[in-house]
Amino acid sequence: MSAIDAITTVGDELIVLVDENGTPTGTASKRTSHHADTPLHLAFSCYVFDDDGAFLVTRRALGKTVWPGVWSNTVCGHPGPGESIPDAILRRLDYELGMAASDIELAVADHRYRAPAFRGVVEHEFCPVYVARAAGQPRPNPVEVEACAWMAWETFVRSALEDRADDWSWWCKNQLRELRGSALVECYARPA
Repeated sequence: MSAIDAITTVGDELIVLVDENGTPTGTASKRTSHHADTPLHLAFSCYVFDDDGAFLVTRRALGKTVWPGVWSNTVCGHPGPGESIPDAILRRLDYELGMAASDIELAVADHRYRAPAFRGVVEHEFCPVYVARAAGQPRPNPVEVEACAWMAWETFVRSALEDRADDWSWWCKNQLRELRGSALVECYARPA
């Protein structure tokens, strides 16, 4: 078990604090750092496609502290200190969905956002966005994922952008501004 897995298993993990350019400036406890004035920290989002070009959406578990029960992109998370983002993606895919991925590619290098408060918690992230190919079928961890489904990319885009009831995560809808029309995403959304 790696040091990062040990931290996650105990129930807290370290996040990497960053400056406006995404340069690491230190670390902090994830649990105690997320509040109304959350510091800017490193995160990631990943959009996973299967060989037929379908996109895997996930519904966050109802027990999640922020944004429970909303639909979102495949996986999000925080790399640990010294952990590469592709390694963090694979770690979170395994933990949340019991699956792996290949062909992990950077789609948006410098996505940054500050989401509106949810139950007093603000997400404030420097969040590079990735795409990947699924290596196997998901087996959701119910602590993290309530449900998941494969859907056509255009169906997802339309549904998320038309959402007015917050059925889709705020960050996912925010990322679509930069992902929609991306040649890389369109390549993954076509059959392999």
